[in-house]
Amino acid sequence: MTNTNTTTNTEGVTAAETADRDLITRLAFGSMAAQTLRAAARLRVVELLGDATRRAVEVAADAGAEPQPMERLLRALTGLGLLREPVPGSFSVTPAGALLHPGRPDSLASFVRMFTEPTIVRAWEHLDDSVRTGEVAFDGVFGTDFFSHLARHPELSAEFNAAMGQASSETAAALPHAFDFGRFTSVTDVGGGDGTLLAGVLAAHPGLTGVVLDTAEGLAGTPDTMARHGLENRCSLIAGDFFHSVPGGSDLYLLKSVLHDWTDDQVVTILSHCRGVLPPGGLVLIVEPVLPDAVDVQADVTNGGITYLSDLNMLVNVGGRERTRDDFAEVCRRAGLALTTVTPLAEAAPFAVIEAVAD
Repeated sequence: MTNTNTTTNTEGVTAAETADRDLITRLAFGSMAAQTLRAAARLRVVELLGDATRRAVEVAADAGAEPQPMERLLRALTGLGLLREPVPGSFSVTPAGALLHPGRPDSLASFVRMFTEPTIVRAWEHLDDSVRTGEVAFDGVFGTDFFSHLARHPELSAEFNAAMGQASSETAAALPHAFDFGRFTSVTDVGGGDGTLLAGVLAAHPGLTGVVLDTAEGLAGTPDTMARHGLENRCSLIAGDFFHSVPGGSDLYLLKSVLHDWTDDQVVTILSHCRGVLPPGGLVLIVEPVLPDAVDVQADVTNGGITYLSDLNMLVNVGGRERTRDDFAEVCRRAGLALTTVTPLAEAAPFAVIEAVAD
């Protein structure tokens, strides 16, 4: 029988076969697209274009670059949907491209620089080794673990902190209105980094006070974040190690994009420390993607499989993983907590809000 949904061109290749080949080609060129973004960020392309339409030769001169290669870069960025070329040789920024401007509050410039950084990319070259052995590729490449490496390289650590803050900005806008923070008095953001998420929560809930717990390196930018939001008097900063202890005194303990960095045993240690200081009526709030039991083609494949790529990034760079609801329930159980609800955070997909109480 003939498949009426399949068309064939004059060379006998179906449209579906062409689409399949196009998909593989796009994926194979994916690392090149990422490095094109990196070059744009390092050359300040979006900043130099600003709100105007400018000739490539002008952008090249301001960037200290050669005119012809700059025009080729700008055309590649146009092909990626980040710029427009309204007339030949002149370019302007699209709304998506504008997110590369570091001066915007919703900027992703540091996020792009960090996730195209050679330090991150080099471990990915050994993904097959990590799959074969289960070992963290980063440790073998650099001779130390990821977070120790950051601690030894302050500029890279600052970029990482900024990237994590930018990655949290969408969640910081959505979470305060998706969860009833009003029934709590104090929230400790465990591994809260530069405080972007907690600042969003505190700004939306004036009755709350807060604590950010992180390493000294992780807290480097937190005072600026709190000062920018006028929250210095409502938030304390504690330099510490959540593998050793978590400070008491709050009735809500928040962990966003923390647990996926670590193995199950390490996660149980972190959650056990939260459980140990949880008062009656207190809650542990986990904000992370929650994998379905099987890949949801509509939800995951259509967005480029980002959550599953993040899962592999955890494998090669830090040794953690993304988890299913059952996985979260099990690590909570082992830590003396009971998972009660999992609510998708629609405005900040693919994140979900996971609630756990003392068991």
